[in-house]
Amino acid sequence: MLLALDIGNTQIFGGVFAGEKIKFTFRKSSKAPATADELGVFLKGILRENGADPAEISGIAICCVVPDLIYAVRHCALKYFKMAPFLLEPGVKTGLNVKYKNPAEVGADRIADAVAAVNLYPGKNVIIADFGTATTFSAVTKGRDYLGGAILAGVRTSMEALSEKTAKLFPVEIAKPPELVGRTTAASLQSGLYYGNLAIVKEFSRAIQADYFGGKKAVLIGTGGLSRLFAQEKIFDVIAPDLVLQGLNFAYRMNRPADL
Repeated sequence: MLLALDIGNTQIFGGVFAGEKIKFTFRKSSKAPATADELGVFLKGILRENGADPAEISGIAICCVVPDLIYAVRHCALKYFKMAPFLLEPGVKTGLNVKYKNPAEVGADRIADAVAAVNLYPGKNVIIADFGTATTFSAVTKGRDYLGGAILAGVRTSMEALSEKTAKLFPVEIAKPPELVGRTTAASLQSGLYYGNLAIVKEFSRAIQADYFGGKKAVLIGTGGLSRLFAQEKIFDVIAPDLVLQGLNFAYRMNRPADL
């Protein structure tokens, strides 16, 4: 079994794969400083709680956008699972042609998303909207060219910034408001967060298709913790909350096929 870990600025998102099938997923805060021992105890405990024997883990795959945590996770894998983890980083096989001016600048989570997308939807142009601490857009051609994308403040990050930087605004539940035009401060904040991000998704996907895919329809994938917020709008062709983990699984199999 493969233990896949997406280490983000806010959370560690993990999952366990048996071949291509994901058995379960879990989340843990990544905000507080984490030691190798804390991570090891947590990971072994979460595996057992979900009916998986830690001894059956044959590989560990990681993508990380928090450099300070890479050492702790590597040491955790060596100490608690007796193996060196696979790290999705520049130089490993991904099957992508990264068109960034400096490919090393692309976040490992965005690369993992793209690896999953091209394997799950071969021969298709793809746009990925990933809702995390930041909301990111990635454009990938049917020829597996990773063109680049856009990065903006995430939904929750935007709400926190408004409540911290203004005197009279406050945190609200991130949810679809009862109507577009809010009649209270809370409803107005919800409307801005919800409909503002909805408009961004619609316009970005329209513009990318027009400017980079010759106006042809691309597969629009929503992923990340808040992607389901917009499920009822039917704007995505697919909502795949675990896309980044699927990408890690594909990348691991490309680079270490003998382990599976």
